Amino acid sequence: SLAVSVAMGISMIRVITGISVLWFLLPGYAIALILSFFVPDIYTAIAFDSGGVASGPMTATFMLQFFIGAAATTGGNILSDAFGVVAMVAMVPLISIQAVGLIYKRREAVTEETHTEEYGDFDIVELWEG
Repeated sequence: SLAVSVAMGISMIRVITGISVLWFLLPGYAIALILSFFVPDIYTAIAFDSGGVASGPMTATFMLQFFIGAAATTGGNILSDAFGVVAMVAMVPLISIQAVGLIYKRREAVTEETHTEEYGDFDIVELWEG
C-alpha cells in the first residue's frame, strides 16, 4: 500500500507539472528488470503479480477518474496527462517488493557467515555413530 501511495503521488506530480510519462516509466521499469537479476525468484514472482493486482480494480475504477479530473481542473491535456497512471501503479510495487527481496538476500548472506549450528527441540542428535 505504501508503494501504491508513492505511485499516486508521483502520478499527481506528473499530472500537475505535465512532465512526460517516459521520464518515470523507463527508469522505473529498468530498475525493476535489473533488480530481478539480483533478488530471489520468489520475490520477483510476487512483485510482478502484485503490480498486476494493484493496477487492476483500484486504479482503473477510482484513481484514473481522479487523475482525469485533476488534469481537467489544472487545464492540462486529459489524454496526455492522465495517461500512464495505471503503468505507474503497476511499476512501483515491482521495485518495492524486489527491494525487500534484495534486503532479505543481503541479510541472509550475513547470517550464513556468522551462523553456528543450532539444534531444535525435535531434532535428533546422534552422539555415537554406529
